[in-house]
Amino acid sequence: MELKRWPRKNDPESIRERQEALGLDGGVTGIDLSPFVTAQEMLTGAAVTPVSVVGPLEIDLGEYELEEPFGRVSETGRSRDHVFVPLGHTEGGLSASLYRGARAAAESGGFRTFVLGDRITRASCFVCKSTEEAVQLARFLDAHVAEMRRWLTEREEPWISKFAKLREVETHVVGPMCHVLWAFTTGDACGPNMMTRNAYALNTGYVMEQAPVKPERAILEANMGGDKKPSHRYFERGGHGKTVLAEATLTEEAVRRVLRTTVDDLLELSFAGTHGAVASGMQSVAFTPASAIAAIFAATGQDLGMVGTSSMAHGTGRRVEGGIHCALRLPGLEVGTVGGGTIFPYARTWLELMGCAGAGKVYRFAQIVAAATLALEISASAAMATAGSENFFRAHNERGGLR
Repeated sequence: MELKRWPRKNDPESIRERQEALGLDGGVTGIDLSPFVTAQEMLTGAAVTPVSVVGPLEIDLGEYELEEPFGRVSETGRSRDHVFVPLGHTEGGLSASLYRGARAAAESGGFRTFVLGDRITRASCFVCKSTEEAVQLARFLDAHVAEMRRWLTEREEPWISKFAKLREVETHVVGPMCHVLWAFTTGDACGPNMMTRNAYALNTGYVMEQAPVKPERAILEANMGGDKKPSHRYFERGGHGKTVLAEATLTEEAVRRVLRTTVDDLLELSFAGTHGAVASGMQSVAFTPASAIAAIFAATGQDLGMVGTSSMAHGTGRRVEGGIHCALRLPGLEVGTVGGGTIFPYARTWLELMGCAGAGKVYRFAQIVAAATLALEISASAAMATAGSENFFRAHNERGGLR
């Protein structure tokens, strides 16, 4: 059988040729694809995901800016807002559960959120002739961070990004390999493309031309970072995405009436779940953060491949006078409000709903994602904490359907 060359372009003729070759009908092709021709290669159709809107989430939000030249996140003020959150998913019970957690928090004073850090990293590697040369290279890079920052800003190549600013360089030598973590900030874009271009420029330009040793090979990404997968380093220290905290202090009345459980039951679940996570070697200490994060990502045009890193989470629960303090740390939340999939009409509409579209909004968006994730953690935990976890079973049995 002779294989026909597959059309790869995204012009109308190539799109139609692919659809006809596959025998696709209007279920996936009866959508105007013109807004998506720059989204990916070999565009053939569209998958429609239903979107619910949950809220309002009552949130005390921080306002932040980056201090130059080191890129520290500085809080400049705080504001209180009521936010409706879009969730793109097909998971029965998810929207109702997140709403329940948001309601319990609202009746207890709402959520409070913080942004601690902002970095995006590319984990390159230089393979040298010997360990001695790898050590020489590491010492050179450690000593020339300011020079490399200046070198990048002075470059005139149009493909080098002026928005991806080099902040730190961290080296790790093992054998003849010098691993290098290039740490950038990228403004309101999530930034993987722009920081990849700048890391490539540093690897092939600055290092190869100015380092005292000549590496045998430069590898742009050598897997020491946390790009699109959980990483113990970034779970512990942050540094790949936004490091965000969310907290809420729930009253005993809200726990009893809205969540239909007790503080004691929630703490018992926390005790068992934390030790279960430790026993399994789980990267996170949390219940179901990926469900909320993936649903918001799908609605707002985020890179779905980044759900793995972004949903690393560490949740805590502690009894306080009159209730329970619940908190969540997301050390590597990879989000953007410009560029990528955020440019598509549906994504921009949902971002606008939250007041998060365009420049100057990424820290607000990161905090809303964190608050929504904590809302789901609270509600799902409450369902599991009931006797025999009956509420959790009933939610999946009744809302998930029988298959």
